[in-house]
Amino acid sequence: MKLTPNFYHDRVCLNVLAGSKANASAVYEAAEGHVLVGVLSKNYPDVASAVADMRDYAALIDNAISVGLGAGDPNQSAMVSAISREIQPQHVNQVFTGVATSRALLGQNETVVNGLVSPTGTPGQVKISTGPLSSGAEDAIVPVETAIALLKDMGGSSIKYFPMGGLRCREEYQAVAQACARHDFWLEPTGGIDLTNFEAILQIALDAGVSKIIPHIYSSIIDSASGDTRPEDVRTLLAMTKKLVTAY
Repeated sequence: MKLTPNFYHDRVCLNVLAGSKANASAVYEAAEGHVLVGVLSKNYPDVASAVADMRDYAALIDNAISVGLGAGDPNQSAMVSAISREIQPQHVNQVFTGVATSRALLGQNETVVNGLVSPTGTPGQVKISTGPLSSGAEDAIVPVETAIALLKDMGGSSIKYFPMGGLRCREEYQAVAQACARHDFWLEPTGGIDLTNFEAILQIALDAGVSKIIPHIYSSIIDSASGDTRPEDVRTLLAMTKKLVTAY
């Protein structure tokens, strides 16, 4: 079982959602394997049904599964950890406070486990109170370097920076990218990314020197009628990625 994502030029791996197993296969092929395919825990009534279905997904795409919360819902944190223990995916989405549980239950260090931190309006500062209880409490805002150190302490692989609103928080995102580069930590920009701003968002992370980048592109490339991610858009994203990454 392959536990590590397939990064293009060892730098970038896309993260998109799949509306069905056939769609998962189609986007995996469109990305030439340089993709993690998100399946949301929120779509299942319980852990057992999620595990059974996600195993079928994994078999189709060389285990390139990204176990999702569902719009960053902190109440899905425990379910994501329980699912991930069973299916051993390549990628796990977690709120900040769920990282250590996921890593411990996985029992290995190869699967990517991200930790969700949010913009604050101030470059260099991030919100880490993204858990089931802490998200309803007064904001816990810390320097991004501290957030990275805490995530490393908990066995995390990367910062999931959400919700970005595309380029609305450009200066904050640049500060996060620079900190990730300084501390050799991976970065997952998320929220409002589309075909028009993808290159700029990826360019900022590449320019900062981030070692591995996993951009999440969701609703903007989903067909509203079918609920499927459009493979042609994934091909476009891969072409953009190749153009940018090969320049480094």
